[in-house]
Amino acid sequence: MSNILSGKLVVIGAAGQLGQCLRLSCPSTLQDQVLWLDRQQLDLTQPSEIRDQLMTIQPTVIINAAAYTQVDQAESQQTLAKTINADAVEVMCQVAKSLQARVIQISTDYVFAGLSGQHQSPDAATAPLNYYGYSKKLGEEHVLQLKENAVIIRTAWLYAAHGKNFVNSMLKLMNERAQLSIVMDQVGTPTCADGLAQAIWKVVSYPAVCGLHHWTDAGVASWYDFAVAIQEEALSLGLLNHAIPLHPICSQQYPTPAARPACSLLDKSSLLAQIQLAPTHWRVALRQTLQIIAQHSL
Repeated sequence: MSNILSGKLVVIGAAGQLGQCLRLSCPSTLQDQVLWLDRQQLDLTQPSEIRDQLMTIQPTVIINAAAYTQVDQAESQQTLAKTINADAVEVMCQVAKSLQARVIQISTDYVFAGLSGQHQSPDAATAPLNYYGYSKKLGEEHVLQLKENAVIIRTAWLYAAHGKNFVNSMLKLMNERAQLSIVMDQVGTPTCADGLAQAIWKVVSYPAVCGLHHWTDAGVASWYDFAVAIQEEALSLGLLNHAIPLHPICSQQYPTPAARPACSLLDKSSLLAQIQLAPTHWRVALRQTLQIIAQHSL
């Protein structure tokens, strides 16, 4: 892998849940070549700072793991969401074009409406239901202009042992509440950021990979299924003292500012055909993640 890259590889969003997983899983052959930038080191709301920093670094590969991901808040903070998810990406791509650098952009299932009930292929028509998805779609459009140097990896329902995500939120609520109601009519694939990070490093090592692709863990679940599994696994690991009732409800019973796709299943076949990596089943990945959380809580 060390022979594939000449020059610096930049990871933007290094302090986020995916960025931290990328750092932990970075191949030893690349560690001396990677520059990690978090929000303190690179302000994505400042186009001139993005341009100046990247031109100074002169990277050959840019992995953009940063994003504005507050889905509901994006409805009322549209300017900020667009600034980070689209405008900043445009500047990265302008620099990448001048340097002939490769951009690996992480995107989302929320660019789709999720109405078909089927696994969405990468080339399926996008139709975001919320502003977060729309802002990520705009970012994708900028990256695709790089053609053979463009890689977009859409993922879904991302979580990690650290950070703000569904798993950590459920653990907190299950410790605090007597019961919980969980949406059961939205389905997708819970995806551990560790597995996505491994897929990204594989893509780095395959320079021929370009265009739109998808990556999630394996399997299918509703948010209700996901919550049930979190409670079961957490109880077995001693992260919870007792079980609480979990009630399945419909989306209409839990209104949110941003609409969500009913089906967030993503077709991974195009990427699976090009990288040598098999996705882990989401339940196995969840158990591994909760084991890490349990070890850190000792």
